[in-house]
Amino acid sequence: MFRVSCIQLKSNNDIKHNLIETSKLIRRAVSQKADFILTPEVSSLFSLNKKQLLIKCTSMNKDIYLKGVKKLAKLYKKWILVGSLIIKTNKNQLVNRSVLVNPKGIVASYYDKIHMYDAKLSKKENYFESGTFTPGKKINVTSVPWGKLGMSICYDLRFPNMFQKMAKKGALFLSIPSAFTETTGKKHWHALLRARAIENYCYIFAPAQGGKHYNGRKTFGHSLIVSPDGKILKTLKRSVGIITAKIEPKLSILLRKRIPSL
Repeated sequence: MFRVSCIQLKSNNDIKHNLIETSKLIRRAVSQKADFILTPEVSSLFSLNKKQLLIKCTSMNKDIYLKGVKKLAKLYKKWILVGSLIIKTNKNQLVNRSVLVNPKGIVASYYDKIHMYDAKLSKKENYFESGTFTPGKKINVTSVPWGKLGMSICYDLRFPNMFQKMAKKGALFLSIPSAFTETTGKKHWHALLRARAIENYCYIFAPAQGGKHYNGRKTFGHSLIVSPDGKILKTLKRSVGIITAKIEPKLSILLRKRIPSL
């Protein structure tokens, strides 16, 4: 058994400010004896403006937000998943990257978001992530001390085959850091997360962005920790903060034996 904390943020376009806010919440999670701490999508920099991002963003080795998180992971000897960073892979290319840091402060694994959120929700609200980011090509199932973790980011949530592949590769936990829009979050967030948990008998760790951001965009919040049988263990509405829950990895294995749907 272990303890997991999901951090909820309202990030802006100031990397240093976002690191300070994240660090406060990581320390709070440590005080709650969390073993594994996760932050939301685009924790370090909340923007889809490619020109600005190409100026502000850098390689993973130089990213100041990641450097700060690595120091905290090493200091407190914790596993920390940065839900995502915007990383510049060359002069004109950006990726939306989820990064897992081990207790030695070393990057253990990372995943680049595969599914780009290109959506027209209304005349006033539309998104075109493929105009900003280069999509990833590979799913990632990696090892943590308590079992295997399947890594994903936000819009990936709507593609169930991806998560089934992870479960078949042995994933007991699924990380789904997100910045779900308020519009779609109200309708689909809880249902989709519970469905992915039940379909795959996996724990879901879903830290989220929540609130009205500097650029007017509204994110739904409602970070969730969900059990493999679809029970919501902890949730947080729209405020900045953390949720923490105890996790029993054997439950996933037990449920898969009872109903071998995978």
